[in-house]
Amino acid sequence: MGFTNTAVIAQSLHGIDFPADKQRLIEHARRNQADQDVVDVLARMPDTQYTSMADVFKGVGEVKH
Repeated sequence: MGFTNTAVIAQSLHGIDFPADKQRLIEHARRNQADQDVVDVLARMPDTQYTSMADVFKGVGEVKH
């Protein structure tokens, strides 16, 4: 898997309403035609409720590369 930075993730999740669980983040990214790398990172994040983009970035930071 390639490196996925937070700007690309933020762009992929543009327009999402929080709070959102992991599955909703993935579905929203797919609707925004996110790269597969972004979807893969989101899928590997902790399965929890995210209340802001900052929470998403924290979850991304917990993904093992």
